[in-house]
Amino acid sequence: MFSLSGVSKSYDGQTVLPALDLTIDEGKVVVLVGPSGCGKSTLLRLLLGLIEPDSGTVEFRGQPMTGNIVPELRHQIGYVIQNGGLFPHLTARENVTLLASHLKWKPEQIESRVDELRELSHLPADALDRYPTQLSGGQQQRVALMRALMLDPTALLLDEPLGALDPLIRAELQKDLRDIFRSLGKTVVLVTHDIGEAAYLADEIILLRRGVIIQRGTISDLLHRPADPFVVEFISAQRNPLEEVTG
Repeated sequence: MFSLSGVSKSYDGQTVLPALDLTIDEGKVVVLVGPSGCGKSTLLRLLLGLIEPDSGTVEFRGQPMTGNIVPELRHQIGYVIQNGGLFPHLTARENVTLLASHLKWKPEQIESRVDELRELSHLPADALDRYPTQLSGGQQQRVALMRALMLDPTALLLDEPLGALDPLIRAELQKDLRDIFRSLGKTVVLVTHDIGEAAYLADEIILLRRGVIIQRGTISDLLHRPADPFVVEFISAQRNPLEEVTG
């Protein structure tokens, strides 16, 4: 689904990603973890084509994420950010349907898709005609997820989608996300700093440090076959939340 070869990225002379090679297989839920500043969000923006690498290539389904084709390729990729990124002057329904309306979908097609996504995301029906400020944090993220899925993309990218939520709402949305990922079977790349959340959601975890992949594998691999002392250090720092997930 995604392929990065020799990708590097720097900001203001500081290297964030040094010559990274990475492939992400179709239909997998891959979670990027690591400390703040390790390059997780930069990597996600490269996958989406929001930024270009300083060197190397980023490909989506065999096509380079460069030039005039990028906007078209983005229609095949859903994107959710931490605070939802909803337009405050639009209702939830208008946020969800904005791009479909721009692409001239038929009204009945839009309505059918919204109903389908509302059920999938467990959003109350009366929330659709409210503005973002009238919605709870959890509802805003459900709307953002609906918007990301509106065009039925082949891949879904999520950047700390639950990071700003309180623990109870976060746990509820984690369960809903896992159910949605499993039912849709899409390629998912999710960023989090929470190893417990990664263990709960991921088919595969990629642990980054200073833009370098320290280890990739299942949570069992990271726990029982750490490739580097940093893996043990990172997991030990979050031992309690991880034990809640793994039992």
